[in-house]
Amino acid sequence: MTEGVFVFGASGHAKVVIDAIERAGVARVILVCDDDAAKHGSRLMGYPVTGRAELLARRGDAAAGVVGIGDNTLRAGIAAWLAGQGCALARVVHPDASIGREVEIEEGTVIMAGCVVNSGTRLGRNVIVNTGATVDHDCSIGDGVHIAPGSHLCGGVSIGAGTLIGAGTTIVPGVRVGSGALIGAGSTVLKDLSDGARVGGNPCRPLA
Repeated sequence: MTEGVFVFGASGHAKVVIDAIERAGVARVILVCDDDAAKHGSRLMGYPVTGRAELLARRGDAAAGVVGIGDNTLRAGIAAWLAGQGCALARVVHPDASIGREVEIEEGTVIMAGCVVNSGTRLGRNVIVNTGATVDHDCSIGDGVHIAPGSHLCGGVSIGAGTLIGAGTTIVPGVRVGSGALIGAGSTVLKDLSDGARVGGNPCRPLA
């Protein structure tokens, strides 16, 4: 492990990100950063938790960082701030994930244990493919999407930026989901969804 990385976020999701980094064995965690001052001086999985000022002071120790926050809006905002500070973002792929040929993975994206991402798929920046999720062939996943645990995207699915796909969701082949959508846990998506759609159920329908 030669490269140092930092993790922004001291939450439960950050623990899973740290575990993936450690198990991949290609980088070492330098520190964890969080905006909650009450956490500063504590440790998360053995790593010191600090604020933004110390992160910037020590960024020379880390080649890149990872935003360990599940909330799409918060993750996007922090990623934008880090970019403005000249901080690169790392890709993290758990060694127990299966990645097919000709899969594009943009910076900041994290793929957790038990995931399958099949050939011809593109994952944008700062995407989360969470534990046990599957993304079949030729899918297009926009920036900042969170595919929650146990979700399954069939072939040729397109997901717009910033969309949250709730745990255990199934999306049938060829469906297009717009940007900023929210799909409730356990949903089945059988047809296209527009930007900002809020749906849930099997089959999914608009949420009140």
